[in-house]
Amino acid sequence: MINIHKKTLQDLEFAAVLEQVSELCITALGHEMSLNLTPYKNKDQVVLALGLTNEYLSSFYNENRIPNHGFEPITKELQLLKIENTYLETHALKKIVSISLTTNDILRFLKKFHEYYPKLNDYASNIELTKVIIEEIDNVVDRFGDVKDSASPHLNDLRQQINKLKGKINQSFTSALNTYHNLEYLDDIRESVVDNKRVLAVRAMYRRKVKGAIMGGSKTGSIVYIEPETTLQHTRELNNLEYEENEEVIRILKQLTDFIRPHRVLLASYQDYLTELDVISAKAKYAKSINAILPEITENRILHLRDAYHPLLFLSNKKKKEKTYPQSIELKENNRIIVISGPNAGGKSITLKTVGLLQVMLQSGLLIPVHERSEVFLFDRVISDIGDNQSIENHLSTYSYRLKQMNYFLKKCNKNTLFLIDEFGTGSDPELGGALAETFLEEFYNREAFGIITTHYANLKMLATELPDMQNANMMFDEKTLEPIFKLALGQAGSSFTFEVAQKNGIPYSLINRAKKKIERGKVRFDQTIAKLQKERSKLEKTEQSLKLNERKKLDEAEKLEEINLKIQKKLESYQELYDSNQRLIYLGQKVNDLAENYFNNKQKRELMNELFKLVQIENSKRKKVSAKQQKVEKVKAQKVKQEAEKKVNVIRKKKKEAKKKEALKPPKPKPTLKVGDRVRLEDGRAVGSIDKIEKNKAIVNYGLFTTNVSIEQLELVESKK
Repeated sequence: MINIHKKTLQDLEFAAVLEQVSELCITALGHEMSLNLTPYKNKDQVVLALGLTNEYLSSFYNENRIPNHGFEPITKELQLLKIENTYLETHALKKIVSISLTTNDILRFLKKFHEYYPKLNDYASNIELTKVIIEEIDNVVDRFGDVKDSASPHLNDLRQQINKLKGKINQSFTSALNTYHNLEYLDDIRESVVDNKRVLAVRAMYRRKVKGAIMGGSKTGSIVYIEPETTLQHTRELNNLEYEENEEVIRILKQLTDFIRPHRVLLASYQDYLTELDVISAKAKYAKSINAILPEITENRILHLRDAYHPLLFLSNKKKKEKTYPQSIELKENNRIIVISGPNAGGKSITLKTVGLLQVMLQSGLLIPVHERSEVFLFDRVISDIGDNQSIENHLSTYSYRLKQMNYFLKKCNKNTLFLIDEFGTGSDPELGGALAETFLEEFYNREAFGIITTHYANLKMLATELPDMQNANMMFDEKTLEPIFKLALGQAGSSFTFEVAQKNGIPYSLINRAKKKIERGKVRFDQTIAKLQKERSKLEKTEQSLKLNERKKLDEAEKLEEINLKIQKKLESYQELYDSNQRLIYLGQKVNDLAENYFNNKQKRELMNELFKLVQIENSKRKKVSAKQQKVEKVKAQKVKQEAEKKVNVIRKKKKEAKKKEALKPPKPKPTLKVGDRVRLEDGRAVGSIDKIEKNKAIVNYGLFTTNVSIEQLELVESKK
C-alpha cells in the first residue's frame, strides 16, 4: 500500500506540475481531474497508468494518431435520467449522440490498432460499443436539434394542419389588407408586427370601420394596430394546434428519454472514460514538452537517475532560453543514503527536490525527464522536510516544527521509504542540534531506509564517511571564481567555503582571520582540507576534459594522416605501373631500332622477319589470354572511363566558354593614346618595336632590321616613352 503525505507533495511543488498538466487538457472535466491527481495507492495502478501515458505519447510519433476525444459534459443530463417522468431537451440529446459517437470512434480505432496500443485497448475493453442510442435519437431529432415530423404520425398530421392554417392566415390578412387599402383606411406604412403577429396600420379615425381585435397603437395615437377578424379566428385555431404539437413533442421526448434511461450507467462510463483519456493525453503532451520517458521499473531496491531534470526549472529556463543542468544520482542497497554538503546557492536543494519530485510524478502516472538507461523503484512512502516550516498558526518555532517532523519520520520510516531532508539539523544550537541530527540519521540508516539530506554539519559528513552504506556528495564549485557548476560529485563531502565566500564578498581579511582563531583549529583544518580536495577534484575534472579533447583531436589527425597515406600509396602504385609500362615500351622501341639498323646494313628481309616474329612471340607469352566476354567487359569499362573523361572535359569546356562569354560581355578597356617613341607590338604578336612616325591613324614601326606601316588599332602599348 503506497501512501505519500500531502506535506511531501507541498514541499516538492507537485501542485505546480499538475497546474501545467491541466492546461494541456481540452475538456473541463479533464482539467478538474488532472488538478486533483495524487500518487496511486497500488503498484499495479502505477505501472498501468505509466503504460497508458507512454502508449499515448508514442501516438505523437507514428501515423496512427488517436482520434479526438473532446466532448461536452453530460453531468446534468445524467442527473436528470435518475429522476422519473423527466425528459431531455433536444440539445441534451445531441450532446449524448456526440459523446457516444466519440467513444465509439475511439473504441473502434483502438481495436483496429491493438498491436500499437495494447494497454489502451485493454483499458477500454470493458466499455460497451453500441449504436442503439445514436440510432434511436437520430430517428427523432434532426441535425439542427429539432424533433422530426416523422417522429410520430400524429405529430406529422398536426404539422401539416399548422402549415395549411398558416397559409390561410396569410391569405386572409392579404385580402383584408387590399380591401382596407382600397378604402383608404390604412396609413402609409399599411401594416406592422405586434407580438409576432401581422397587423393592419389603421388610421385612428377609421378604427371603428375595420373589424378585428385592437392590438395597440402608435405613440402619437394617429395609428391603431388591428388584427383582422378572419385572421384572428385562424390564429386562435393555430394556437390550439401549436399547443397540441408541443404536447406531442414532449410526449415523444419523454418516450425517448425513457428508452435512454436504462443506458445511464453506460453513458456515465463514456463520460468517465473520455475524461480519463483527456488526462492521459495531457500527461503525454506534458511528457513531450519536458522530453520525458518511461524508465525501467525494477523490483530491486535501486534508484538510478541519469541526466535527471527538474521539470518546473526545465520549462522555466526553456522560456528564458537558459541552460538547465541535469543531475545524476544513484541509491542502492550498499549506498542507501547520500549526504550532500557545500555552500548555499550551489544547487543542493534543487538536486534534492528533483529526486523527490520525479519520484512523486512517476508514482502518479507521469513520465519523467531522465536518460533512457535510468532505473527506478516504487517506494511505499516518500517523506520530506524541505524549507523553513515555522508555523505562526500553531506557535511553533522552526526547530519545534522540525522535531515534530522527525517524530513523524521515526514512526513511518522503514526499508521501503524514501526520505528527503533539506538543511538537516538546523534551527538549534549547532553542537546539540548536530548531535541529535546524527542520532536521527543513524536510526534511519539502521532501518535500511533510502534517503538524501543536505547539511553544513561536519559530524554528519564524518558519519557518512564512517558508515559503509552511506555516501558523501557535494555540489561542485569553480575553485577560482567560487561560482557554482551545478554538478553533483559523489564520494566526497563539500566545504561550505565560509571564509572564502566571505572574502570574495569584500569582508576584510583581518576580520576573517579573527573569526578563524575563534574556531577550534581541528574544524578549520577539516573544512580547509575538504575545500582543498574539492578544488583538486575540480582541477582533475578539467584536466580529464582537456585530455579527452586532445585525444579526440589526435584520433582525428591520425585518421586524416591515414587517408592521406592511402591516397599517396595509390598514386605511387599508379606511377609504378606507368613507369613499368613506359620502360617496356622503351625496351621494345630499342629492339625494333636495332633490327632496323641491322636490316639497313645487311638488307636481309628473312632475318628481319624472323627476329620480329620472335620479339612478338616473347611479348605475347607475357600476355594473359582473355575470353570474349572479358574483352567485352574490358571494352565496356574502357568506354565508361572514356565517357566519364569526356563528361569532365565537356564540363571544363563549358566553363571556359562561359568565361569567354563573360569576358566578351565586359566593356572593352579603353586603348591608350599612342605617340612617337612608344614601344609597341602587334595584337597577338611577339616582336616589339618603336613608333617613328604617326600619320592618319597609321604608324611607322621600327623593328631595328626593318620598318613597317601598320594601323594604330592593331597595335598594343608595351612601354610609354619616358
